Amino acid sequence: MKNEINEIGKNVIDLQIKALKKLKNSINDSFYQAVKVINKCKSKVIICGVGKSGRIASKISATLSSVGTPSFSISASDCSHGDLGRITKNDILILISYSGNTDELKNIIKYAKSNKITLIGIVSNKDSNLYKSANIKILIPEVRESGYGIVPTSSTTAQLSLGDALSIALMKKKGFGRLDFKKFHPAGNLGNKLKTASDIMLTKNRIPFVKENDLMKKALKVLNKKKLGFLVVKNDLGLNVGVFTDGDLKRLMQKKRAINNLKIKLFMTKKPYVVEENMLASEILTQMNKRKITNVCVFKNQNKKKIIGVIHIHNLLNILK
Repeated sequence: MKNEINEIGKNVIDLQIKALKKLKNSINDSFYQAVKVINKCKSKVIICGVGKSGRIASKISATLSSVGTPSFSISASDCSHGDLGRITKNDILILISYSGNTDELKNIIKYAKSNKITLIGIVSNKDSNLYKSANIKILIPEVRESGYGIVPTSSTTAQLSLGDALSIALMKKKGFGRLDFKKFHPAGNLGNKLKTASDIMLTKNRIPFVKENDLMKKALKVLNKKKLGFLVVKNDLGLNVGVFTDGDLKRLMQKKRAINNLKIKLFMTKKPYVVEENMLASEILTQMNKRKITNVCVFKNQNKKKIIGVIHIHNLLNILK
């Protein structure tokens, strides 16, 4: 019984893999035209489907909005009871239907035609009303469903995948980057992963600055006060010339007994690893582990000598745990 159940699961997935392969091979100029038209849209992308396709419409709409294309989904049945008023002439309308002949879509198609609203049809039936009426026709290949061939599974997987493909293509077309994505995902685990150096760095009087000609006795007071395990050494112009770490101090004390009157610039680490303020926290942690360092300096606008903040590895571990 156990093997039989597992085999059913594998067969369902196999059918969906076959559906996705057929979908991949069907991508053509219609896909390109859809991306082109949506990219030029100055208003909203409204997506609608019936039944399971309606659920897919909601997911596609949410993905589009999250990557820089304002969108919302509407209920096909509600459109016949007032929701057609939510669609304006400047919007792009996407209708999703496997058969393309669902009764609930008729009024929406008629409304789009009479108001000259750009209609993108995602459908599997060339002879359908939706396919014939759409300005841009995206044909999803007919696929074999699971569950006696009648349960919407392979078809909805294909619809969902096509929606993801449209969303990512638009994201690339718009030049929507990780920093843009971060603005729409400020909270939760994803928000933490998208935090940058500027979000977590210590700034201003919390930076353990010392001057390159300071004596060790003065520098050590700053080291003890700031409790970060390192110092940022700058010259008279305020530019970074090195760092001095706990490790540097240990190595110095192994060589010399009297260090108080020695200048810190003689024992600092020159050309330390620094990061740009927009570098992702996860990338910074990777680089710090690779270099076996516990602190890093942050710069801005390609000026690596002008330090605007510092990060301790504990800050990174706390947000990425």
